[in-house]
Amino acid sequence: MNNQKPLGKLIAIGGNEDKGTYSSASVRKKYYLNFFELGILRRVVQESGKEDPRIEVVTTASMIPEEIGKIYVSSFGMLNCRNVGVMDIRTPEHARIPMYLERLRRADVVMFSGGNQSRLREMFGEGEFLEILNARYHRESNFVVAGTSAGAMAMSKIMIRGGSVPDALMKGAVKIGSGLGLIDDVVIDSHFVKRGRFGRLIEAVSLHPKLIGIGLGEDTGVLITGGNIIETIGSNLVIIMDGHTIQHNNAAVVKKRRGAIRGEHDDARAGQRQRVRYRRAKILRRQNQLCRNGDCRAAGTGVGVLKLIYEGRAAFLNLI
Repeated sequence: MNNQKPLGKLIAIGGNEDKGTYSSASVRKKYYLNFFELGILRRVVQESGKEDPRIEVVTTASMIPEEIGKIYVSSFGMLNCRNVGVMDIRTPEHARIPMYLERLRRADVVMFSGGNQSRLREMFGEGEFLEILNARYHRESNFVVAGTSAGAMAMSKIMIRGGSVPDALMKGAVKIGSGLGLIDDVVIDSHFVKRGRFGRLIEAVSLHPKLIGIGLGEDTGVLITGGNIIETIGSNLVIIMDGHTIQHNNAAVVKKRRGAIRGEHDDARAGQRQRVRYRRAKILRRQNQLCRNGDCRAAGTGVGVLKLIYEGRAAFLNLI
């Protein structure tokens, strides 16, 4: 674990960000705040501090890397960025090629595409590519690491590898693994609202209550600076889940099997009534406190940050 406060910036995007390519007028309407001109990809460029930064797009997570690479080159080109390269790294051996390592050392922005987040860990693991990326992120101001969908989920040390949405909250349904470890204190899920992944993130946070859960809506992201300050960008929602006040969790003793999960029920075995109460959601504005100890604060834009607080008198989650 690196205890140095990072000087670089992370931009985690929930997927399906506006790339300025529309198949029809109705498709364009969904980007109702015109966020291609004012939004995420432009913000990625701006945070580098340069008008035409050197951008490297890493398509490793994608099953269609060549197509995805072309889309990003074209999209950044619309923002007058001409110094854009694509790293089509498909094996751990590719990740060790000196040419790729040198390009990583020279990049101002590294953008991880969507796809399968487990592939990012598999390809980069503990190798030199990840060491260079981590070192630059911690030591160089204005160095930007961006990721969309799988690329965002892989940024954290603890990563959601996958899991069925309908079966979430049933023990073993949500697969947890190791990510790239650029940030230690959060766990991230993407396509959060569109695909109804609330249960996945609730389970991940309940199993790792010292982490802050970040659920990213599509065409929406968070800019993380200093390792603990977040600002929302984009046209949708960011959902924050804080499990620091969880008092009890019986996941460690429950067997992996299917069963019903109830938010409020009587637990005869424990002899006490358990309940989970959802406090009214709050929109956090700039510099509102996110964590009780003040180590993780949220800065809201016009879209804001939605904070859901889950409280349990005896238990946060009962896995049957």
